[in-house]
Amino acid sequence: MSSSNPRSINYAEALYEALYQEMDRDPSVFVYGQGVDDAKGMYGTTLDIHKEFGPDRCFDTPLSEDAMTGVGIGAAIAGMRPVHVHQRMDFLLLCMNQLVNMAAKMSYMTEGAVSVPFVVRGIIGRSWGQGAQHSQALHSYFMHIPGLKVFAPTTPYDAKGCMISAIRDNNPVIFMEHRMLYGNSGIVPETSYEVPFGKARLLSEGTDITIVGISHMMVEVLRAKQLLSQKGISADIIDPVSLSPLDIDTIATSVSKTGSLMVVDTSWLSCGAGSEIVAQVVERLQGAREIRVKRLGYQPTPCPTTRPLEELFYPSAQMIATEAYGLLGKPGLWVPEAVEASEIAEFRGPF
Repeated sequence: MSSSNPRSINYAEALYEALYQEMDRDPSVFVYGQGVDDAKGMYGTTLDIHKEFGPDRCFDTPLSEDAMTGVGIGAAIAGMRPVHVHQRMDFLLLCMNQLVNMAAKMSYMTEGAVSVPFVVRGIIGRSWGQGAQHSQALHSYFMHIPGLKVFAPTTPYDAKGCMISAIRDNNPVIFMEHRMLYGNSGIVPETSYEVPFGKARLLSEGTDITIVGISHMMVEVLRAKQLLSQKGISADIIDPVSLSPLDIDTIATSVSKTGSLMVVDTSWLSCGAGSEIVAQVVERLQGAREIRVKRLGYQPTPCPTTRPLEELFYPSAQMIATEAYGLLGKPGLWVPEAVEASEIAEFRGPF
């Protein structure tokens, strides 16, 4: 692909391309999980992979998350590079012992003699009545565990590059995907490339406030940026991309300039990724300058089912802009006009 003729594909297509290219390059890579070989191929991310590479390298599994995770860990120890697809991140809870006590610690306990190159794709649901047990983002659980790496790419470019990096890495990687990102398009090279762990992206530069968005919330943050511009407020917009390891340097450098930090997480606030980012920035900058901080995320309830309650449960561009305006100490209450989230309005169900 020439730079003069850039190619745009969506997030799901970028994941498919990464997986296809790595399976074509390395015969030790295989993908498995419930629905990976069905007619829709996990939203297109594994579409017809089983036809191209055969049933030994792309196969369906029973609903037995714990056992199937053990299969992946064993295969990784034996020299394979498995990619395990979970339709719902919620049910990674069923394989926590395998991930936390086995995969994450194997290299440490064997003094590096054994590695576990294992990618676990956790898909986050939202809308269409997904409800309390099918809409949870559990990335902070895994950020807490030494030995696990965590990716949460937002753009198609990063989705492809992060997946390639995750597959090639010799450590277990939790790869967090939000279903509402699958249809979003962006420029993605046809060639293979890696996006590094531990490096955030500065997507937009400003002077008044630093706003960090995690996963799908980055889409809402970028919408909020446009709303804030109506009030003459400019923002540094940062996508962490990698949650563990976390690039706190980029975020702290921005906050040292703007003096204000807002983190918008795709999950709950208590003990969450947003809390960790705020804590690390405050530790880094304490004594250097005064800073204002604000966290936004899920409301402190289980995820609701109905659309009206969902609109109150999740942060929106309107909410983010209003809270940023207030954080900066601007006079009065400002509530901009709501912005439709087209990816949610157009969603017609998970299957």
